Amino acid sequence: MTDKYKNFAELEQSETADEDYTILYRGLDSRLAVMAPHGGGIEPGTSDIADALAGGEFTFYAFKGLKKTGNKTLHISSNAFDEALGVKTSRTARIVISIHGSKDRTQTVQIGGRHQELKQKIREALNASGFHAELTDLPGLRGMSPENICNRCTSGKGVQLEIPRGLREKLFDQLDHRFLRRKTIRFYQFVDTLREALLNFKGRL
Repeated sequence: MTDKYKNFAELEQSETADEDYTILYRGLDSRLAVMAPHGGGIEPGTSDIADALAGGEFTFYAFKGLKKTGNKTLHISSNAFDEALGVKTSRTARIVISIHGSKDRTQTVQIGGRHQELKQKIREALNASGFHAELTDLPGLRGMSPENICNRCTSGKGVQLEIPRGLREKLFDQLDHRFLRRKTIRFYQFVDTLREALLNFKGRL
């Protein structure tokens, strides 16, 4: 599906901040940032995952759709995403982990991005914890463009995690209902696995 808006300037002209969308940010003295550029109703659950994963260790950023319906219109491609604070968050981090949600009904996490070593570490950690993850070469999920928000970091190499709807429905009860959504035990297992992989890698940044 083609995005309605080519960039944030176009979106900003038609949508109202804190009514149609909001931006969350928690800046920390960290070389790693966790971002959810399609959070809230755009790709449900992704901002919750990014927030919990960042915790008190890593910088956190999310662009969230708040509309009652039609949040997909707020989607701006990762290669074109240019909201100012989001760009700054990426460009001041050594490595960015971006969290996305695909429509796929399977439970396989597709891992993209240009940071080959960290991609492997995350894949191994998830698979060892009973999840299913694979390095992807699928168009639209590869995350290999230097313009991708996950790769605009100072190293030029980030990681893009595409979490399928099938898995997100296991991580949350009532995934599509913002006020009813509840994190499951599986959510905490998933986030803890990712966090451990990042913390183990942190000393190498």
